[in-house]
Amino acid sequence: MRFKILILLFILFNFLSAGEIKIAVAANVSYAIDELKSEFNKIYPETKVQVILGSTGKLTAQIKNQAPYHIFMGANMDYPETLYKEGFAITKPKVYAKGSLAYLSLKERDFSKGIELLKSNEIKKIAIANPKTAPYGIATVEALKNANIYDDIKNKFIYGESISQTVIYTLRATDIGIIAKSALYSPKMKNYKEGINWESVDTKLYTPIKQGIVVLKNGQNSKEAMNFYNFIFSPKAKEIFENFGYIVDE
Repeated sequence: MRFKILILLFILFNFLSAGEIKIAVAANVSYAIDELKSEFNKIYPETKVQVILGSTGKLTAQIKNQAPYHIFMGANMDYPETLYKEGFAITKPKVYAKGSLAYLSLKERDFSKGIELLKSNEIKKIAIANPKTAPYGIATVEALKNANIYDDIKNKFIYGESISQTVIYTLRATDIGIIAKSALYSPKMKNYKEGINWESVDTKLYTPIKQGIVVLKNGQNSKEAMNFYNFIFSPKAKEIFENFGYIVDE
């Protein structure tokens, strides 16, 4: 009798969880993910998409510790490639978008100075993503070192654990921040104007941030997970990424 009850409970659990997928998403994509979900659900209205946001490094650690995610959308290719090589992912990492950096300041700044602006005595605190946990932090440090100003300003850094936390620090605790350009296309950021409050960081200073996606082992037998994975490469998804400041290859 107990065995039959256990079987029934197992069947019921699988029935209730059918059609639900968990997507681990790098923090920089938090500004675009709601629109991506909305468009996906227009095609697959029965699929419930649960999004878990975080720094790419922390999400990777969670996956290695058996977090029940179906898909991982990282902020660069290194982490998805590691997960694939170590057997946590079933698809080879594929680039879904390329991210870029931007300066952001509450106050009006003279962005004609370029990256040299960060050396100004008026700028005492600079928010950047932690390069130990966030790929955008790695790109930021690369840009500053290539511009030969890293050592001059490193004492000004306030580190955000993720790129979304870096945006918060930029707006609340520092004079300027280097953030994901995608954040500036959020409706909440519409009051900040290009050339006045923000400007793109010269892309020649850092390696393009190729953002990678993989289907994880938990998504192996999930048609819903594969549907979402394929949707990310659809023309509609590419349009959404472009609208949020990403570069998408044709």
